[in-house]
Amino acid sequence: MRARRAPARTGPRRLLAAALAAGVLASALLTGCAPSVDPIERLSRKAAEKVRHSRHPAPTATPAAGVGRGSSWGALGAGEAAVGGPAHAAPLHSPQGGAAPDAYRRWGLSAPLAPAPRPPAGHAAGAGPGSYPLPPVVDHVRTKDRVVFLTFDDGVDRDPHFADMVRDLRLPVSVFLTDGVAGPGHDHFGMLRALGAGVQNQTLNHHSLPSLPYAEQHAEICGQQDRLKSRFGTRPRLFRPPFGEYDQDTLRAAATCGVDAVVLWRASTRGEGLSYADGDRLRPGDIVRARFSDRAGPRGATLTGMTARLIRRIQAQGFAVGRLENYL
Repeated sequence: MRARRAPARTGPRRLLAAALAAGVLASALLTGCAPSVDPIERLSRKAAEKVRHSRHPAPTATPAAGVGRGSSWGALGAGEAAVGGPAHAAPLHSPQGGAAPDAYRRWGLSAPLAPAPRPPAGHAAGAGPGSYPLPPVVDHVRTKDRVVFLTFDDGVDRDPHFADMVRDLRLPVSVFLTDGVAGPGHDHFGMLRALGAGVQNQTLNHHSLPSLPYAEQHAEICGQQDRLKSRFGTRPRLFRPPFGEYDQDTLRAAATCGVDAVVLWRASTRGEGLSYADGDRLRPGDIVRARFSDRAGPRGATLTGMTARLIRRIQAQGFAVGRLENYL
């Protein structure tokens, strides 16, 4: 007697597999028999997507070095990065101020700095490559605003607390540098530039320029332009001749080196006071030369102490301090 074969069992798993297969077949027929994607390939694609997104996280704000206490001052070269600082270090100079409320007391002032008036919409641009008109020689800015401008020559590197003062007071300053004080060992000026200070040219070696032939004057001015460009990333627009001495060769050389203006002064520090080129008071737009020498001042004198005295005199005469580079 022939044995009867038992009917095959159709379990739930086989029914489910058959249904899935039928669905895949129908989908392929409807979509033109699109190629199937292996499950392992799907997993690898998902993993790749995760890696791709993790390589580019959402950008986050980075505070500027030495910048804090309220909003930054936005007048100088927004976007210019300080040497050794973060890529978006914000300068601190602003016509609206922004210093800590009691910062002025730390530096011996009886009142905070008055906000500087809004600077003009633009300043005169250079003539461009291939054209070298002589740069103007200026000792003041033409303005009716009660604003003066602080510029520093010698001694800025002798007080390590000067950068703290500039930061705390949001003090607009311009410094004119020779190569001796702007070399790699003087990070002090990188800090000042990060705080918004204008860094400008005063020749390589601080020689009296009229005593030199044109070629040597050219080397002194252009050489320092190149050094400062290499050190800080931008070429200065302003130039101050040592001792305020210049001749026609100086102006010709400055023009070919890309200088927009030759900057002198109409008031300067003398001992613990101010001397004036004309009259006995500051006038709107005066450029003030602050020159510190620890040998000429009283014993124990400091650059920050001299600057505080200078600011008190400026305040007593009813002036604010503006940023020279915004006006020239």
